[in-house]
Amino acid sequence: MDDSHYCPHTPEERGEMLDLIGVASVDDLFASIPEELRARTFNIPPGMSEFEALARMRELAAENGQGIVPFIGGGYFDHLVPSVVSHLAGRSEFYTAYTPYQPECSQGTLQALFEYQTAICRLTDLDVSNASLYDGATACAEAAMMALRVTGRRRIVVDGCVNPFSRQVLKTYLGNLDVEVLEIEPLDGLLNRGELETVLDDGVAGLLVQNPTFFGTVDDYSSLADLLHARGALLISSVYPVSLGLLKTPGEMGVDIAVGDGQSLGNPLSFGGPSFGFMAARKALVRNMPGRMVGETVDGQGRRGYVLTLQAREQHIKRHRATSNICSNQSLCALRGLIFLSSLGRDGLTELARLNRDKSEYAKARLEEIPGVSVLRSAPTFNEFTVSLPAPAGIAVAALLGQGVAAGVPLSTYYRDSERLMVVTVTEKRSRREIDHLARQLEVALCG
Repeated sequence: MDDSHYCPHTPEERGEMLDLIGVASVDDLFASIPEELRARTFNIPPGMSEFEALARMRELAAENGQGIVPFIGGGYFDHLVPSVVSHLAGRSEFYTAYTPYQPECSQGTLQALFEYQTAICRLTDLDVSNASLYDGATACAEAAMMALRVTGRRRIVVDGCVNPFSRQVLKTYLGNLDVEVLEIEPLDGLLNRGELETVLDDGVAGLLVQNPTFFGTVDDYSSLADLLHARGALLISSVYPVSLGLLKTPGEMGVDIAVGDGQSLGNPLSFGGPSFGFMAARKALVRNMPGRMVGETVDGQGRRGYVLTLQAREQHIKRHRATSNICSNQSLCALRGLIFLSSLGRDGLTELARLNRDKSEYAKARLEEIPGVSVLRSAPTFNEFTVSLPAPAGIAVAALLGQGVAAGVPLSTYYRDSERLMVVTVTEKRSRREIDHLARQLEVALCG
């Protein structure tokens, strides 16, 4: 191993350290790693100048697909990001700010997080919000753990219409605990309410649903909230924040905990991250919320100030009293969400949601003109919908990708007996021309 250019220690110093720990060579430190899994070489090319490195990076970036029109959603969405979002979030006061452990030095950051919490409460129509979480999937898992703590029960019921990635993270979170995760198979892209009633008993801590679902369908869970509350359980809903410009809010449905991913609120796709997770809940549950919460107060002179009112992880409080060990709340991404919502306002968010819905409806009509293509119409949709094709969806997606169109998400990756099903997503960025091009290319791929 040639590390002479990168290791600050002399060969003599390295020899002394190896002698002290009783190892003959640096390579012996990696002896526990199977030979076939070890790095073949650590030889790094000579250094480059800044100009050369940038040129090489552009050369590598050019190998990526360029100009592909995405009709892919499934949790991450190609939305417009107003210029004001990056402009304000990139200011040094925010961009270089660290965790606000000392409130007297962090009033700007704390106020921004307080305003973020206010925006999330207004968006979800719930009482309290924490200062954001890592992402939407971990927010689902944290909400499930909240339900377990609040009720003292050991079973979580999950609708199979919830994003498969969120369900996988949830199982990972709870995998080593004495907890049962019970999934309900979807019925026509919706929660199978009949099956839910058969499994809902006094041992269930909560039900996790998603609106709109991974299939794109929209549901009203108001009656479920009453059913669960009568059994002493909680209703958790993962929501697509942009859709709340049109759809019934979690608060209106009687949801106890609302969570979701904030990528669609002013954060770019960036190959899948980073974004932020949000969580809002009824006030009665505030003591069981993970992460931290910013509160407003006054100082000794009566001036307004902000502090971390609740801090629920073991870094801040006694380990046995911690409700979570969540470590990152992606506060800069959450700030982008606040700026995005503030720049649009209530009416702007409604108009944005309406554009998504209307363009999606146009795409539905165009795709149904193709022989053999049908749209799942078991329920209304927002900006995602499931189509049934006369051929395997994976083959169609691969064919369209060669024509510069990412047509959708084949459901066979996540669900049984769905080889011909595909979820198509249409955001406000998709033009009529792009939707028509999708329809033409899909017809060519399917019908020749």
